Amino acid sequence: MNKEEITDLLEKKHQYLFNWLENQPKEIWEKGPEGKWTTGQQIQHLVDSLQLLNNALSYPRFFLKHKFGTCNRETRNYDTIVKNYQKKLTENKDRAATFNQKLKKPLLKNRKRLLNRLQIQHKKLQYKTRKISDLNLDRLVIPHPLMGKMTIREIIMWTVHHTEHHTNILKEKYTKTLL
Repeated sequence: MNKEEITDLLEKKHQYLFNWLENQPKEIWEKGPEGKWTTGQQIQHLVDSLQLLNNALSYPRFFLKHKFGTCNRETRNYDTIVKNYQKKLTENKDRAATFNQKLKKPLLKNRKRLLNRLQIQHKKLQYKTRKISDLNLDRLVIPHPLMGKMTIREIIMWTVHHTEHHTNILKEKYTKTLL
């Protein structure tokens, strides 16, 4: 997937999420299915994830190369990344739950600010994706807590799926449960 395709898909998946959120009652922000994250926590998680990636992409390329090394294989395609992520999620449910259990519950009064932060982080990622050379997208690697080392192109494609994944969770589980 080339840079333009990735940034277009990032825009499409985030816009779909924003449209869904806009059409939901504000009251579901602080509610979630029993034992699950609230809608606000889902959004906080996406903001945190995007911010971590944007921070990593702000480091000089030589630092990333020195700290994490370079890729010695072909870049995986979007479908392979999605399939691997879903498999890892299934295999590591407890680990994923532990990793995310301390996520704060954003209040309804902070909804607009958090959605604004999501929009800013998503736009930053699009900008950074366009600016990184194809060589660095496919050569430099950074660690993902569940997937291990991924090329920058792969982790950005994973981010596209991650947004879709959480949008689908909200759409399927939260609408039915909370309304």
